[in-house]
Amino acid sequence: MVHYHRYQHQYCRKGQKHVEEDEESQTLIMGCGSSGYFQKRSRPKLFSLLIITLLSCSFILAPHLFSSVFTFSLFYSCGGPFADMYANTPLCSSVSNGTICCDRSSIRSDICVMKGDKREDEEIQHEKIKPYTRKWEANVMETIDELDLIVKKEHSGVNHRCDVWHDVPAVFFSTGGYTGNVYHEFNDGILPLYITSQHFNKKVVFVILEYHSWWILKYGDVLSQFSDYPVIDFSGDKRIHCFPEAIVGLRIHDELTVDSSLMEGNKSVVDFRNLLDKAYWPRISGLIQDEQREAQEKLEHKHSLSPTSETSMNIKKEEQEDQLGKPTLVLLSRNGSRAVTNENFLVKMAREIGFRVNVLRPSRTSELAKIYRALNASDVMVGVHGAAMTHFLFMRPGSVFIQVVPLGTVWAAETYYGEPARKLGLKYIGYEIFPKESSLYEIYDKNDLVLRDPESVNQKGWQYTKNIYLDGQTVRLDLRRFRKRLVRAYNYCIAKKNRRVHLQSQ
Repeated sequence: MVHYHRYQHQYCRKGQKHVEEDEESQTLIMGCGSSGYFQKRSRPKLFSLLIITLLSCSFILAPHLFSSVFTFSLFYSCGGPFADMYANTPLCSSVSNGTICCDRSSIRSDICVMKGDKREDEEIQHEKIKPYTRKWEANVMETIDELDLIVKKEHSGVNHRCDVWHDVPAVFFSTGGYTGNVYHEFNDGILPLYITSQHFNKKVVFVILEYHSWWILKYGDVLSQFSDYPVIDFSGDKRIHCFPEAIVGLRIHDELTVDSSLMEGNKSVVDFRNLLDKAYWPRISGLIQDEQREAQEKLEHKHSLSPTSETSMNIKKEEQEDQLGKPTLVLLSRNGSRAVTNENFLVKMAREIGFRVNVLRPSRTSELAKIYRALNASDVMVGVHGAAMTHFLFMRPGSVFIQVVPLGTVWAAETYYGEPARKLGLKYIGYEIFPKESSLYEIYDKNDLVLRDPESVNQKGWQYTKNIYLDGQTVRLDLRRFRKRLVRAYNYCIAKKNRRVHLQSQ
């Protein structure tokens, strides 16, 4: 089932209060144990009870399943090499042995850290946690598996057998919720996973609740840069796994970014982007080799062509070389709501200005390495506000990102994409359309609040925003007005290229 949701809570930023709006594109809520991912579970199921038992110098984390779905266990030894490696956060950055420390101070997520000790008189400790990073959204959190973490004294009767022993920590998280929407996959999952696990230097095992094989296939290249070990399906793997330590839940800093002040080694979103480069390069390198081989085969096949045909091939080669010297503009195209209805004229105008234009139409099944290749090689990205704008993370710092902002989406466009893009080092240009550029202009009177004061309409509730501004409008750009932004971006790209050439010649 396709699910749209706007979360509402008072969120202070720069001295003001806002009603925060969730990314507006289609989002999917996954059901635990479902075979597909077009399902929403209306009520949370009963989940495994994770029990930590104190034994002389060790911890056992053993599940007792109420519904016989999960079988999982964690062994906790004393101390260990990872005892002081947690991210630099105010709470749970230093955890006493033999305890569970849970940091619930964030409005976005909870996180629990567990360690072992040899003390035998520890009192019982019990914590509950849903390892998903949209804590403030009650509706979606109702669908997330909840774990019970319990510390018990020695001789509690827990089965201590371990089928698989691990000598590295584990990180537990869920790929339920809004997974299926690229914005949420990066903002709620991939970036928080990087923030939470990067300090382990890949010596960590990921344990996934509400596991989806398609998600592993989609993000396998990235996960291989986070961990040297295969992921574990919490519900599908029936063996008992034992670990020295564990983190349950993920830390999240802000929309699509990394706060370097909270990271070990002051890692930033640029470091995350560099990691993406490493993740996708092997696949991109293979694509380039395949293309070169195909081109060589075509050339050999046409080797015996007539002189006239050879001349035509030479002319085509010169045209290709000329194109390579131009700045590249990638247009992320939309269908349906918020589509640019005069897109063909936009492409023509961009080419007339001097850009080499590449039109991409990302979908849920698009291979991310191919999208990364296109955007990593681009100078400018243009797109209408929506989940696909998340791909600005694939652009090189110093590139230009132009976001077309439809009526009623000004705050969301700036918060979810504009501000994070600047933090990545992109030159961000927001193009707020005029009422005449929206299809709503043909539906409502020019004095209607829908056109004159979209924010007042948004304040009526999420369904108004969704039905009117997200699902209910398309965009017809004022090309003369928009041309100014493209010319500005083109001049910026040419000046940057000239500076680079000048530096190389010195």
